[in-house]
Amino acid sequence: MQNSKNIACLIIDDEAMARDIISSHLSKIEAIDVIASCSHAMEAFQVINNHKIDLVFLDINMPDISGISFAKSINKNIRIIFTTAYRDYAIEGFELQAVDYLLKPISFERLLKAVNTYFDVYARKENNLMATKEMQAFMFVRSDRRMIKVDFEAIIYIESFSDYIKIHLPNETLVTRETITAIEAKLPSEQFLRIHRSFIISINKITSFTNEHVVIHNLALTISRSYKKTVLEILERF
Repeated sequence: MQNSKNIACLIIDDEAMARDIISSHLSKIEAIDVIASCSHAMEAFQVINNHKIDLVFLDINMPDISGISFAKSINKNIRIIFTTAYRDYAIEGFELQAVDYLLKPISFERLLKAVNTYFDVYARKENNLMATKEMQAFMFVRSDRRMIKVDFEAIIYIESFSDYIKIHLPNETLVTRETITAIEAKLPSEQFLRIHRSFIISINKITSFTNEHVVIHNLALTISRSYKKTVLEILERF
């Protein structure tokens, strides 16, 4: 069953093996739903007419209607990642503002990089699931070579270790390579509070606080001197 909050993808390639490889790679990415896998453009047009598609993995060198012609004919809000065995098409592909251009054979690592580019550059700006930081109820983070959806409501607190952070959830802890300042920018300020250079806490999860500590799930987290004035002013409003 499709999760309406995931990215809806379409695969178009006249080679069955190529479609299977891309589909297999995408199955490892939690935030992706493959709506259909088509062998030619006419079949793909029908899918687009009947489904909301966010992202297309599109072979360029196809019979009847080329990938380039297909890309020019569809809604510009549908983003394209070109897939081809030929380097010669790269310039024309990027002129169409493609997200990326993948040369066959396509490795999972290379495809994941292209998907990450889509999330970083396009999804947060254009897709309903990331329309604004205030409206959305979740974010995506990279962990264990996957893009994982994290509901804001599930976050207990976030802990920093240099260029890595730990996102503490009720039943698991996600580790992602990102700075705490970067992750703070993705969080709604009305729900989360930076109390220390190494800690961001969920305000709703606080059980008690003093001038020195915030207690969450029986864990006392230090309020640092540089954040104390702001933290106490915010918490004393509740």
